[in-house]
Amino acid sequence: MDKLKILVVDDEARMRKLVKDFLVKKNFDVLEAGDGEEAVDIFYENKNIALIILDVMMPKMDGWEVCREIRKNSKVPIIMLTAKSDEKDELLGFDLGIDEYITKPFSPKILVARVEAILRRSNKLDDSEISIGGITINQSAHEVTIDGKPIELSFKEFELLTYFMNNQGIALSRERILNNVWDYDYFGDARTIDTHVKKLRSKLGDKGEYIKTIWGMGYKFEV
Repeated sequence: MDKLKILVVDDEARMRKLVKDFLVKKNFDVLEAGDGEEAVDIFYENKNIALIILDVMMPKMDGWEVCREIRKNSKVPIIMLTAKSDEKDELLGFDLGIDEYITKPFSPKILVARVEAILRRSNKLDDSEISIGGITINQSAHEVTIDGKPIELSFKEFELLTYFMNNQGIALSRERILNNVWDYDYFGDARTIDTHVKKLRSKLGDKGEYIKTIWGMGYKFEV
């Protein structure tokens, strides 16, 4: 399989190198741009870019302008990097079709985990099988095994476990889990997640402890 191309756009060379090094380790092909105009040029020269990591504050064209330009012609996944954690900025980002919003400073490992999760969601990464900590999910066969032994999960338990494993190490709010596993049109009680997590932990046995509770927020899958 050809390496997936990721465009990293940031006016700080040190930041680009840091992100690039982590992505290259995960076998991605990385293109770099130091300002917004260069980013747009590179994007149009390379039609097979799988994802863009885009800084907001940049010379010539800022991240918002770059996003608006690219969204005229493409739905390529975009992760926005910003030094500001302003709700208005986040809402503007989502209105423009941003897929993820990450505030600086951030952990490069978490950034890479989010890149992989988005590419799985957009079916650009081969996600037919995921295996972490003795749990293996075969998505095409809809089967789960623990240390090689099959276990029975309901449809929603299967979806929930898949979402957790695709977002390993990321703190997930109940709202975010609802939006991604139960879809945006679900208006039920967030406690339905707690019920499903309880059942899922029970079925996973010792591996159930991988699903950690973050009090007042949600859950994190961590091995």
